[in-house]
Amino acid sequence: MNIIIPMAGMGKRMRPHTLTVPKPLLPVGGKPIVQRLVEDITKVCGEKVNEIAFVISPFFGQETEKNLLAIAASQGAKGAIYYQEEALGTAHAVMCAQPALSGKTVVAFADTLFKADFVMDTQNDGAIWVQRIDDPRQFGVVKLNKEGFITDFVEKPQEFVSDLAIIGIYYFKDGAYLKNEIQYLLDNNIKDKGEFQLTNALENMKNKGTKFIPGKVSEWLDCGNKEATVYTNQRVLEFDKGKAFLRAASAKIENATIIEPCFIGEHAHIVNSVVGPHVSVGAHSHIQHSVVKNSIIQQHSSIQSALVANAMIGNYAQVQGKEQDINLGDYSILK
Repeated sequence: MNIIIPMAGMGKRMRPHTLTVPKPLLPVGGKPIVQRLVEDITKVCGEKVNEIAFVISPFFGQETEKNLLAIAASQGAKGAIYYQEEALGTAHAVMCAQPALSGKTVVAFADTLFKADFVMDTQNDGAIWVQRIDDPRQFGVVKLNKEGFITDFVEKPQEFVSDLAIIGIYYFKDGAYLKNEIQYLLDNNIKDKGEFQLTNALENMKNKGTKFIPGKVSEWLDCGNKEATVYTNQRVLEFDKGKAFLRAASAKIENATIIEPCFIGEHAHIVNSVVGPHVSVGAHSHIQHSVVKNSIIQQHSSIQSALVANAMIGNYAQVQGKEQDINLGDYSILK
């Protein structure tokens, strides 16, 4: 089993946080988004994962590549780095990892997290993971026949055709077959909305007899913007409640109340404060004389004499004496 993670986007909706760190490496619940995604996929694969291929921008740098390879190694898999130099669509992004398109393959776009209660049936031709949602107009959706197989892929329908939204995770029994179908799109310059779309390759495969089933997840979590990411942090802390890694042994808590669930990182220092619920505090961050709830505080940051809620605060940032909803990037100071 191979896993391909396209993640070359620059994360413009998450600025200022993505000015210094690629979006999939931003933390939720104390772990990078992409690490959680990889861990959750390997749990439901039901088979050994041989390779995890990350498709990134060449501008992400060596530190990012090192971190991604370490994530793959943590799952007992070989890590590989591929580059997408130009944003030409989802199918093009997958094709950038062409050597990994072999045998059983999972493709998972790195701006989504999920919870699922199933083990993948790898004997099916393929699976498209979906979630039932109230308003499907901003998503690709699938239609099913009476036997439960997918009959249609519809991109952002403005009139109702289905409420089963594609969450961005796909399984293919034959990765080489998918590679051939994407190559056909590229060779013939077949685009939708100006880009090479993975759904066009899926449509061609379906028309040639490939039977796709829906993989229905129990919860789908988005990390597309600040508000969604703070909410996702809340949910994953609930999922991880009670786990040992949520409070580092080196964290120092003095005359402070921690309202669980929270993540407290290595050498974090919390003094005369109330923190929680649903707060992630990164390594070496310092909170003093403050109240913090439902927020993500990254590493080496300082909060002094402040009331902070629904916030996302970057690395090496400083907040002092403010009561507000904050979206503060790395190395910033707010007084």
